[in-house]
Amino acid sequence: MIPVLDFKRFSGGTDRAGFVADLGTAARGPGFFLLTGHGIDPDLQARVLEQADAFFSLPMAQKQKISILNTPHYRGWAHDGLESLDETSGVKDRKESFNIGLDLPADDPRVLAGAPFRGVNQWPDLPGFRETMLAYYDAALDLGVRLSRAIALDLGLPEDHFDDLFHDPLAALRVLHYPPATGALGEIGAGAHSDYGVITLLMTDGEPGLQVRTRGGDWMDVPHVAGAYVVNIGDCLMRWTNDIYVSTPHRVLPPRRQRRSVAMFVEANPDVVVAALPGTGVPKYPPIRAADYLQSRLDATYNEPVKGGAV
Repeated sequence: MIPVLDFKRFSGGTDRAGFVADLGTAARGPGFFLLTGHGIDPDLQARVLEQADAFFSLPMAQKQKISILNTPHYRGWAHDGLESLDETSGVKDRKESFNIGLDLPADDPRVLAGAPFRGVNQWPDLPGFRETMLAYYDAALDLGVRLSRAIALDLGLPEDHFDDLFHDPLAALRVLHYPPATGALGEIGAGAHSDYGVITLLMTDGEPGLQVRTRGGDWMDVPHVAGAYVVNIGDCLMRWTNDIYVSTPHRVLPPRRQRRSVAMFVEANPDVVVAALPGTGVPKYPPIRAADYLQSRLDATYNEPVKGGAV
C-alpha cells in the first residue's frame, strides 16, 4: 500500500514529528508515497502540462533540432526508443521526453570548461515554454530541498544536513509523453528500473500505467491523486542510508490513451560524495561522486551515443 502524506503537517508545524515518522515508514517500506499539501501552484502544474502538449505536438523535424544527442549534457528532446531503462532486457522504451537541468548561460565558467552535466539547456521556439519550465524547475527543486529536511530529521541528522548539497545540483526536469499502446508483444512504456538520484517528484495526468514492484515481486498500480506528487526514494539516498531507505524498481505500462508525466529528479551537487551516513552500519557500497554515479547509470540507459558522451 502506498501511503498519502500531507506535507502541511510538516511545513505548517502542526504535526512535524508525525509527518517525519510516517515519511520514514514509507521510505523504509514501499519506497514510494503520495505527497499532498506541497505548496506548488496548481496553475503552474496545469501550464506545464499544456506546454508539454504543445511541444510534443511539434513536427519531428522541429524537435530534432534540439535533440538530446546534440550535446553530452543530456538536455533536450529524447526520441521514442532512445532509452532502455530496463538495463537487463534491452527492450526499448516507448516514450519521448524533453529534459532540462540547471539553467546556465553559455559564458558560465562551468559550461566553458566542459564540465560534465554543465551545458546550456536547449529550448524549442514556443511562446512561454522556457519561462514555464524554469519556474516549475525552481518550484520543484525547492520542494525537494524542503522535503529533504524531514528526511534528515528521520535519519537523526540536523534538519539542514542536506541543504548545502543542493546549491549547484545535478537536478533534472523531465517532461514525458507515452503514446497509446499498439499491442505489440513485449511493448513497454518505461522498463523496470530504479531512479538514480536522491528523490523523485512525479506529477501525473491521471492516465494509469505506473507500477511499483513489491517486496514479494508482484507489480502494484500507483494510484493517482489529483494535484499530488508521487515521491520515491532514489539510489543515491538508498546508498547514503546504507539500504535503510529503499529505492524501489518501477515501470510504466503502455497506456490505453496518451499519458503525460513530469518528473523532477532531485540530485545532489556533482562533487558530493555519496557514502554511508554515520550510524548506518558497515558500508555496503564504496563511496562515489554523485556525478560519476549518474554518468554510469546514463551510460547503461541510452541506446545511441550522445555527442561527446561516454555511451
